[in-house]
Amino acid sequence: GAPSRHSAAMGFGQLVIGPPGSGKTTYCNGIQHFFQLTGRPCAVINLDPANHDPPYECAVSVEELITLEEAQREFNLGPNGAMVYCIEYVSKNLDWLKERVTPLVAEGKYVLFDLPGQVELFNMHDALREVVAAITGPEWNLRLCTVHLIDSHLCADPAKYIAALMLSLSCMLHLETPHVNVLSKVDLMDKYGELDFNLEYYADVMNLEYLADRILDGNQDAIGTAPSPGQTMMRKKYGKLTRGLCELVEDFGLVNFTTLSIEDKASVERVVQLTDKSIGYFNAGGFSA
Repeated sequence: GAPSRHSAAMGFGQLVIGPPGSGKTTYCNGIQHFFQLTGRPCAVINLDPANHDPPYECAVSVEELITLEEAQREFNLGPNGAMVYCIEYVSKNLDWLKERVTPLVAEGKYVLFDLPGQVELFNMHDALREVVAAITGPEWNLRLCTVHLIDSHLCADPAKYIAALMLSLSCMLHLETPHVNVLSKVDLMDKYGELDFNLEYYADVMNLEYLADRILDGNQDAIGTAPSPGQTMMRKKYGKLTRGLCELVEDFGLVNFTTLSIEDKASVERVVQLTDKSIGYFNAGGFSA
């Protein structure tokens, strides 16, 4: 009947975003291996023109359409400008992408899109949003969630952590897809010293006033030295802004994180369950566990 036809036609997948070095390619590689072991057919689409030789098995690569070097050479652009141009070029050539992705979806493949790390692409620039809007539009019949990776070492610096919260929130509002925010590389946290609070505090994004206090106090306990007059003035000047940003994130109530160590099976399973739930993933055997 109709339901089985619908389930066969519907595709599922993830858009993997995050700043450079947050572990996007490692994540795609790890998730592809995990799906191979759990019997879920999977295809990775590399939409990062700077990712020349990914470790995962790549079903489609943007380099078949345009390369970063071509854009730099032809238009005399730097790496960032060339990256923006490449994504704009993809947004103008969506038929090329659709021709390659649609057969994968028809085969029942779960698709992972590995995206570039340039922050402006996924929190303010229109080109990537146009690509995402097309992919998730009615013609493609794809349900996608965004997995936003943030390197967990940012938790060791309260100011950087608040910046990461703002980035996560702006991406959620800009891309308008179901979102799973992930603190990646938690297995490497020991390298960055003691956190001011436990990891659950940073994952749950609750009571940020404690973190604002920590920034405004200058983290004296950890540093062990009194702040300079210049630092004191800066803290006073930006104290209101820091508190305002914390309140903004809490008022939206949208941002929280799950933690991920890509080598840890239970950790990967937890992320997969969250992504599956966010897009209503189902297969021939019913909903995923």
